[in-house]
Amino acid sequence: MTLAPWLIPLWRKVAERFDQLPHGVLLSGPGGVGKRAFAEALAARLLCERASGEQTACGQCEPCTWRESGNHPDLHYLVPEAESAEESDRKQSKQIVIDQVRALQRALSVTAHHGGRRVVIVDPVEAMNPFTANALLKLLEEPPADTTLLLVSSQPRRLLPTIRSRCQQWAVARPAAQIAAAWLKAQAVPDAQTLLDLSGGLPLAAQRMAGQGAHEHLKRFIADLERLPGADPIKLAGQWESWIKSKDAIASGFDQVTLIDWTQRWIADLATIRLGGQARFFPSRRSVLERLAGGLSVSRSLACYNEINQIRRLAQHPLNLRLALEDMLLRYSRAFSENKP
Repeated sequence: MTLAPWLIPLWRKVAERFDQLPHGVLLSGPGGVGKRAFAEALAARLLCERASGEQTACGQCEPCTWRESGNHPDLHYLVPEAESAEESDRKQSKQIVIDQVRALQRALSVTAHHGGRRVVIVDPVEAMNPFTANALLKLLEEPPADTTLLLVSSQPRRLLPTIRSRCQQWAVARPAAQIAAAWLKAQAVPDAQTLLDLSGGLPLAAQRMAGQGAHEHLKRFIADLERLPGADPIKLAGQWESWIKSKDAIASGFDQVTLIDWTQRWIADLATIRLGGQARFFPSRRSVLERLAGGLSVSRSLACYNEINQIRRLAQHPLNLRLALEDMLLRYSRAFSENKP
């Protein structure tokens, strides 16, 4: 099992006490930085029969084979019901529900199948409601023997203080931009730098976006906004509505919220360049941004940004999709026309 380079320092620190880990560990950091990947690697290492020292799981022993096939009896997950469930007629919750914790408690009440350690990954911990969180707290307060609970959270302040206090807290830091970009390029992620900038410097988030075809959507988005000052915003809104409703967009999770978010960031870069700064979100499209920024005042770009922020709420409702897109693109187009003499 190979760790991303920015996770290695934490791994080495943890490796010094693999045999003395606390029952509860809280991995915190921004979404897309690799907390879950670290938790999976640590779980694999704890269950592996052959690895020693700083080594990651061997991937060849019997427990590793079980884990890789998804059938290790001593590796348990608490994840939102909608993520863990197979196809069902029943609508699945986006929370970790109390029945899942009760099932885990039953599983941990018996001896480990392989006679060694058991590991539980909880991700994200903030997906628990108060009832579920209290049930988890009881596990942390009275942990079963030879059991390690790895809690993953992007919003640790939302957790019960008692849960935080029962865990040893490990922060997974955002990697340096150069390290993240180099890693993405090594993974053959297309348009890696732009996706990394859009994800706020979070490499796994950028990789996930690429896996969902975001780079292809991005090409179309930029081409459309580049020509919009002289095009028909109403017509483009209709095209964007069809785009969002297409099978490819739905399958990749590309929706109106993404489009609005990208548009806001595009406008933020236009305003920044107009003020003499550097593009933050689309630096690889600097030449296009500089050309467009010349026809846009700072005041109009900032006003447009704020107006689109209001439109974001309207776009959440599917019945308002076309109206929201028209409103957004009209405001964007007018921001340029109102700056003309």
